Amino acid sequence: MLFDTRGRRKHVIRVVYAILAILMGASLFLVVGPVNIGALLGGQSASSNAAQVFDEQAGRIERRLAKDPTDEAQLLALTRARINAGNAQIEVNEGTETPTVPASARDDYEAALQAWNRYLKQAGDEPSPAGAQLVASSFIRLAESSTSLRESEADVATAAAAQKLAAEQRPSLGSLSTLAIYQYFNGEFATGDKTAKRAAAKAPSKAEAKGVESQLAEFRKRGKQFEKQKKQLAKVEKEASKEQLTNPFGGFGGSAESAGG
Repeated sequence: MLFDTRGRRKHVIRVVYAILAILMGASLFLVVGPVNIGALLGGQSASSNAAQVFDEQAGRIERRLAKDPTDEAQLLALTRARINAGNAQIEVNEGTETPTVPASARDDYEAALQAWNRYLKQAGDEPSPAGAQLVASSFIRLAESSTSLRESEADVATAAAAQKLAAEQRPSLGSLSTLAIYQYFNGEFATGDKTAKRAAAKAPSKAEAKGVESQLAEFRKRGKQFEKQKKQLAKVEKEASKEQLTNPFGGFGGSAESAGG
């Protein structure tokens, strides 16, 4: 029965992550008034050959950076190359429209984040808004396929921070609406409310402003749902961790039972 329980918990974890993907991913591909969030996130798909091309490009950039580690333009180019390499490996489930990110792609995204953080140190107060938005949308997508709660939370936080940089450089209805959504999913509800008001103020008419407020309020509800799901998943992961500690055959599935039979 112990192994059966573990099996059920694994199933629960899969179900919870499916819910998180729906709350985050599917909602982010909706059209929010005049703001097409799906267009902001992009929809790149490429073959493994494309991933190899981007990896080779990243390698050339890294060799140039070895000579000048503080080259701002090259650090931004490396960020883009690594993100493109990761994007090229993503497969989208046609039924759920949620992405599957292999481990090699996550490695590229992590390398992109390292390059981005190095770039930010050189860019100072005026980082590239396009680069920031690229990082933000990529890490929201990465959060949808995270394999642990810690990964998911870290990815959403990275997305929110990057989108904030983009919105500060180019405050618009689109950038601010996207920022509000990311902040809600990051648990920053008070900050997200302020950002939502700023976004609505950018609407061309009072009627459209009300529409934006209404739609962002829906995303706020989804953010609250996300918080509940995170708590549920944290509980499941904690219980599974305790069970692994107390179960001497945790890594062997049902083999011990068959050996004893």
